[in-house]
Amino acid sequence: MKFSLTREQLLKPLQQVSGALGKRLLLPILGNILLKLKKGQLSITSTDLEVEVTVSLPFQGDAKEGAVTVPSRKFLDICRGLPDGALIHFAVEGERAVIRSGRSHFTLSTLPASDFPNIEDWASAVEFTLPQSVLRHLIESTAFSMANKDVRYFLNGMLLEIDGSKLRFVATDGHRMAVSMTVLEKTQNVQQVIVPRKGITELIRLLDQHESPVIIQIGSTNIRAQVNQFVFTSKLVDGRFPDYRRVLPQSSNKIMEANCLELRQSFSRVAILSNEKFRGVRLNLSNDQLRISTHNPEQESAEEFVNVNYQGEDLEIGFNVSYVLDVLNTLKCDQVRFSMTDGTASTLVESCNNTNTMYVVMPIRL
Repeated sequence: MKFSLTREQLLKPLQQVSGALGKRLLLPILGNILLKLKKGQLSITSTDLEVEVTVSLPFQGDAKEGAVTVPSRKFLDICRGLPDGALIHFAVEGERAVIRSGRSHFTLSTLPASDFPNIEDWASAVEFTLPQSVLRHLIESTAFSMANKDVRYFLNGMLLEIDGSKLRFVATDGHRMAVSMTVLEKTQNVQQVIVPRKGITELIRLLDQHESPVIIQIGSTNIRAQVNQFVFTSKLVDGRFPDYRRVLPQSSNKIMEANCLELRQSFSRVAILSNEKFRGVRLNLSNDQLRISTHNPEQESAEEFVNVNYQGEDLEIGFNVSYVLDVLNTLKCDQVRFSMTDGTASTLVESCNNTNTMYVVMPIRL
C-alpha cells in the first residue's frame, strides 16, 4: 500500500477522525486508525467500539491499493509537525509504515487491517435529512442538560424522538431538562432512541458547514450520520428514557417575562458570591420587579433588582444559579419567559418568541 497527499489534505480529516478514540484502550488496536485505499478512495477510520468515524478522500496519482492500521496519535502528530504545503509519501514496507516528506523520514509500527473492529453492517428503520445548522441548533440547545457518569446510564445521553413529522432532542440530568424540536419534511414512524453522550459530542464536531445536508439513519441498535465526506456511526444506549412530558409544567399561573441579557447579567453577578458547593440563589418576585439574592458561608452577600413584566401574587423560589445561567446562555432571544406555580414546583423557561425549545429547572430549598 502506498499513496501521497499534501499535509493540508490529511491534517483536518485526521484531527476529526481521531476524536473518536477513547482514553482507555480496551484493545491495543483501538489506538490505531484504519487506512484503506481502494478504487480511488482513501478511507480513514477510528473507533472505540461505541463510536466509529470514517472519512473518505478522493485520490488521484501514483498509488497502490491496500489496508493497514497505524498509531493514530503518532501519525497525527507527524502530519501536524510538518511544514505547510508539505507533500507526504506513505508506504507500507513489511510490517512497518514509512512516511517521507522532504528531508524527514519516519517509521511507524502497524497492526493488520483484518484485526480492526469495524461496527457490523446494519439496516436502518428510519432515514431523514436535515441542514447542518438545524442539527447543530438541536444539539447545542440541549446537550448541556445531559448527565455525566450518572448511575442511571440512560441519562448519560440524549433522547431522539420522532413523532410523525416532528423531531425532538431531549436531555436531562434529573435537576434540569432541555427539549428542542424541529419539523421534518416527511412524516416518519414513531421512534425513540438514546444516543450516548460521546456520540453527541463527536457528531457536533463534524458539523462545520452551515447549510450542507446531514443524512440521518436510525436502526435498532445504531445511528448513522453522513456529514460532508464523513460517516459517523454510534451505538445506541439500551435503556428506557424517562417520560419527559410528565415533567413539563402544565398549569403554571405565575408568568414572568424579562429581557434575557439583563437577566443573564444579573444572575452572573449574583453568582459570584453564591455558595461554591450548592450555588443557590433566591428569587423574590413581586409586581414588575424581581429581586435576586444570595449569601455564602463567609457571610458575603449579593443582591440585584431587575425590572420584569409580572402581575400576581408575591413568589419566593430558589434555584441552582448554574442551571439558570446554562439556560440563559443557550437561549438566543431578546425576551425570556419563566412560567412558575409556587416555590416547590418546577419552572418552565422559554423564549417569548419561539416555543420550539423549552427548559425545565427544578427549584432547590434555601
